Amino acid sequence: MFTIQPLIAGNYYHIYNKGVNGVNLFYSPDNYQYFLRKYDEHIDPIADTFAWCLLGNHFHLLVRIKEVEEVVIEEISNRGRKALTGFQTLSGVEKDEKLSQFASKSFSNLFNAYAQALNKQRGRQGTLFERPFRRKLVDSERYFRQLVVYIHSNPVHHGFTDNYKDYPWSSYGSIVSAKSTKLNRNQVLDWFDGKGNFVDTHRQIIDFDFIDHLVIE
Repeated sequence: MFTIQPLIAGNYYHIYNKGVNGVNLFYSPDNYQYFLRKYDEHIDPIADTFAWCLLGNHFHLLVRIKEVEEVVIEEISNRGRKALTGFQTLSGVEKDEKLSQFASKSFSNLFNAYAQALNKQRGRQGTLFERPFRRKLVDSERYFRQLVVYIHSNPVHHGFTDNYKDYPWSSYGSIVSAKSTKLNRNQVLDWFDGKGNFVDTHRQIIDFDFIDHLVIE
């Protein structure tokens, strides 16, 4: 068993999970796109996203839970507004605790919404994702950089592609692109000291031993 860490405002986390008993989560491009749409709906209001990758039967995310003052209550879904009823009248500590609970609930809502849609499409029943979803605190710049490269390298590590640049369901392309994105591209590039170093670092052999305990098999 592992200890379930609360999602604390202002902290960075590696969020990851897989299908229960290794079952696939994604079968077609429409599945990947639907997950990303639901991700924007449920997670964008409460977290900044720095890297992500969706792979067959599992996924990886690198996020930062927003501070209380960064959460725009009006932009949260109706369910979210209900969950945060009376939020503005709470004390600082109470707000942090309630936002932490709401952040965890938002991820659960994402997974539940996606599971319901996929179950209906595939004619299946029951749990889709392992529970609870995994999260690990990212507490250093080295960890952040290694994790970004690890997430983008995961399709190669699991045999989905020979070149991480070609894999369509990760954030690598959005980070090196100039196109509009909700991803926190500029902060990622700042942590790598610019796009050139970001690209070069991805070409190098990363220290998988440093984050080997994060690998989902």
